[in-house]
Amino acid sequence: MNKLKLKMVGGHETKESADTANAPNNTVAPLNQIKDDGSIAFDRRGNKIYFVSLGCPRNLVDSEVMLGILLRAGYEATPKLEDADYIVINTCGFLEVSRQESMDSVEETLKARKKTAKLIVTGCMVQTHSKEMQTRFPAIDYMLGSGDIEGILNAVESTQKGEMITNARSYLEAGEVPRQLSTPKHYAYLKIAEGCRKRCAYCVIPLIKGPLKSKPKEQILKEFNTLLEQGVQEVILIAQDLGDYGKDTGSRKLTALIDLIQSMLSVKKQFWLRLLYLYPDEITDDLVALIKSDPRICPYLDMPIQHINNQMLKSMHRATSREDIISTITKLRKELPNIVIRTSLITGFPGETEEHFKEMGDFIQKYPLDNIGIFKFSREPGSYAYDLPDQIPEEIKESRHRHLMKLQKKTLKDFNRKWIGQRLPVIVEGYHPESKLLMVGRHFGQCPDIDGQVIINDGRFVTAFGQIFTVEITDTTDYDLIGRVLKN
Repeated sequence: MNKLKLKMVGGHETKESADTANAPNNTVAPLNQIKDDGSIAFDRRGNKIYFVSLGCPRNLVDSEVMLGILLRAGYEATPKLEDADYIVINTCGFLEVSRQESMDSVEETLKARKKTAKLIVTGCMVQTHSKEMQTRFPAIDYMLGSGDIEGILNAVESTQKGEMITNARSYLEAGEVPRQLSTPKHYAYLKIAEGCRKRCAYCVIPLIKGPLKSKPKEQILKEFNTLLEQGVQEVILIAQDLGDYGKDTGSRKLTALIDLIQSMLSVKKQFWLRLLYLYPDEITDDLVALIKSDPRICPYLDMPIQHINNQMLKSMHRATSREDIISTITKLRKELPNIVIRTSLITGFPGETEEHFKEMGDFIQKYPLDNIGIFKFSREPGSYAYDLPDQIPEEIKESRHRHLMKLQKKTLKDFNRKWIGQRLPVIVEGYHPESKLLMVGRHFGQCPDIDGQVIINDGRFVTAFGQIFTVEITDTTDYDLIGRVLKN
């Protein structure tokens, strides 16, 4: 999960907050105060705002848009909850564990905030579970639907409790809507689509976020150029499924996505372009050729496969078979020798036998992947798999999950040794959180907050953070690489 508290907390470290020094500060915002009778009155004093953003990078982009709107209106960002006059929590409702995190975040915030602070809750959890949230937390001052984030100023300035929850289940920035980046200055996410047209048996994203909705190419390119002008060096394209970009407007296969990427590559600047996420059936020869054609495209793919047994894949309503997946991995390894492949696997799906599970374990040893997110099947109401027979007991899910995690850790430790001796371009991001004698960075195969990092034990030639340096890899840990920065 990503958390934005005007410090963004994700993975194992805390990222620096967005720079708000140039934000306008001439507008005084309303601050609610509790009267003796317990009712809320409003005056025009405090204007400090505090954000918590939960869930995926798409949620984070939405939080950055809300932050931008409020900064433009004169509000001031604060990294301290206890100083905030207004608190915005952008929730996630994808899985049960996500919903629990959202509930816990609201509960903790209500306990920790100052009594006069106003709490606005928005995001997926509000869109799908607003009544439950309001019943459990009547102290929430305002609720905003996941597609209604441009209403954040009205929510903050409302003089009474309220909500704005329309049928718009997802949001795509358009026009001149402001956005304040919360990530470090050298990278940013660029959302190109929302919703999903697939119907995987375990997933409720189409119910939460609605059907696929692609952002117009012209708007994407405008945002892309704005990010580059702001000094962003790594642009991460995100959607629920990049490969479906444009298919809601009549495009077939990957033509719209490839055309979009080619237009980005026509910009004569240096940058990294990272692609999240692409399904195995969408990794075509044309896409592989495009990645090979320009070193600015990171040879990195997040390719969710979920399982490897054909019976399980069919039951999951996946479009690919075991043979398709292995063929795609083999092709990528051949055409792009340094390709880094990340995937996700689900264990404990209804009907999964010991033989099915063993097949998955054998697969990750025979066809090792660079990073694997392993998840226990979550029985989500509204999903096709919710009512499937042969549900797996939780203790078996947990046992299989632990076994697969151990297997992947052992496999990855051996697999990562291929990097030793290589000289890689690495974005050096800052000091190691445990010691200023060490630095940390990422190479092209490491996505922020979800993958490992490069631990730098000799950074004498580093002149600035957020810049790319050549690093010689000298060793590995379980998930991270270790190296030294080379001169020039």
